[in-house]
Amino acid sequence: QVLLKDEPGVLSSILASFAASGGNILTINQNIPANGCAVVTMTAETSTLRRSLEEVLGDAKAIPGVLKCEILAG
Repeated sequence: QVLLKDEPGVLSSILASFAASGGNILTINQNIPANGCAVVTMTAETSTLRRSLEEVLGDAKAIPGVLKCEILAG
């Protein structure tokens, strides 16, 4: 789950970063932005990652516009 600023390209950057790491997004659920932020919950296949999940999350947290990034289950 990620908390994003409501700005163009932020979600796209996260998805591109995850794909570049070898992951596969299965579902995306984005809430309607409120107060300039949106919560996005994703499910993903991680067995094909070429890096550790912690490294992938670290990359996501470093993307401009990402306010919070966490694993809910798995």
